[in-house]
Amino acid sequence: MRNISKGAEPKSLTKHRCSTNSDYGNYSEKDELRISLVKEQRGLCCYCMQRIRPNVEGMKIEHWQCQSRFPQRQLDYSNLLGACLGCEGQEPNKQHCDTRKGDRDLTYNPANPDHNVESMLKFLGDGTIASEDPDFYREIIEVLNLNEGILIKNRKAVLDVFLKEVLSANLSSAKLEKELKKWRGDGSSSDLPEFCQVIIYYLDRKIRTLSNRKN
Repeated sequence: MRNISKGAEPKSLTKHRCSTNSDYGNYSEKDELRISLVKEQRGLCCYCMQRIRPNVEGMKIEHWQCQSRFPQRQLDYSNLLGACLGCEGQEPNKQHCDTRKGDRDLTYNPANPDHNVESMLKFLGDGTIASEDPDFYREIIEVLNLNEGILIKNRKAVLDVFLKEVLSANLSSAKLEKELKKWRGDGSSSDLPEFCQVIIYYLDRKIRTLSNRKN
């Protein structure tokens, strides 16, 4: 999970919301909405950071607060996120992200800048995700299932390759800063690498450690 900066909502959504008897079900321009969500999320699922694509086969449109209990937010763009398919159709213990979440609540929204979810997450060397916030950690495990086996394996694989190719080179602080900007996608709007926040977390810690040594 990473912080998401919401952009302007699609014009079709604005127009539809102003029409009579409008709801999410009769909003016909969902393809435009998918394109907008994928672009602002840099091609990554709002929860697990796997690749999503702006079509029915490549993503789901997630309502952070569910439609059944928060119908007033069903067309609220700040409540809409792009999620992966989350192993839809498989047994429940394999499902994750929106597919696993269903209508359950989450304490924090990755698209709410006041929540700053990045500051509450830890990406550990074994591929798991942790948080010192007990409620958030419970939701990571029970609601989103972000420590599902395949997700752990994929995060660890990304980290292992990175540690072998980059950190083993004993780079200077300046080069680590450059690497950090690359993984954050600074100065670009293109898709980010899958699970990029795992590497960003480790680079940030590495840079802070080197800075502390100098002081």
